Amino acid sequence: MAAYSAQESASRAVTQEAKALKTVFQSVEIDSCPQTYNFHMHTRCSDGKLSPEDLMTQAVELGLRGLAVTDHHTLKGYRRARQWMEDWRWRHPSAWRSAGGKRMLPRLWPGVEITALLLGTEVHILGYAFYTDHAAIEPYLEHGPPQGQAKDAANVIKAIQSAGGLAVLAHPARYRVPAEQLIPVAAQLGIDGAEVYYAYDNPSVWRPTPEKTVRVKTLSDQHKLLGTCGTDTHGLNLTRRL
Repeated sequence: MAAYSAQESASRAVTQEAKALKTVFQSVEIDSCPQTYNFHMHTRCSDGKLSPEDLMTQAVELGLRGLAVTDHHTLKGYRRARQWMEDWRWRHPSAWRSAGGKRMLPRLWPGVEITALLLGTEVHILGYAFYTDHAAIEPYLEHGPPQGQAKDAANVIKAIQSAGGLAVLAHPARYRVPAEQLIPVAAQLGIDGAEVYYAYDNPSVWRPTPEKTVRVKTLSDQHKLLGTCGTDTHGLNLTRRL
C-alpha cells in the first residue's frame, strides 16, 4: 500500500484503480446496466440476499465487464468477491482469458455505500476504487452508519477522496429533498458523480426510470459530474433491485 505524505493528501492522490474507473464512468450510457456494468450491489454482508460468491457467479454468467460490490459500511463482501476471483483463476489457469484476449472475468473495484447527511436529509454516498486500508476511510467501514460530524456529506466525500477514491451520490431522485437541490450542493462539496441510471420503480425488467433519469442526467451534466449506473441489487438477481 502506498504511503501518503501531507502534500499528496492535499492534492488528492487518486488511485490507479480510480483513474481507470473514471474512464469507465465517462463511457456509461443508458443501456450499460445491467448487462455490461453494475456499480451498485449488496450481499448478505450487509442487507442483501446473495452471498458474495453467488453474486460473482452471476456476474460472470451475465458477462459483466466491470462491477463494484457496495455493501453498507463494510468491505467484507468485496473482499470475499475478490477472493472468489482469485480462486477462480487458480482453478482455471489457462481459461480466465479467451483465445482472442477477451476478459472472461469482470473487473472488480472496491466499493461501499455510506449513509450521510446532506441539506439536513439522510442520503447515501457510494465510494469507489479507494485504498481499502487507508486511515481516512476506515471509520466508515465499521458495519454501522457514521455518527456526529463524521456523517456530514462533506466529511464522507473528503474521506473517500482522501483514500484515493471517487465519491458518487446514490439514487439522487429518491430522497425527501429533491435532486434539484441535492446535486448542486453535492457538487459544491466536490463530489465526483451521481448515479444517473437507476430504476426507481423497480420494474420486472430493469431499466432506468425515464423522467427521473432525464432530470438527474441534466443536473449532472450541468455540474460536470460523472454519471454512473447500478441495479442496487438487494435480492437474488443482479438484474433487479429486489
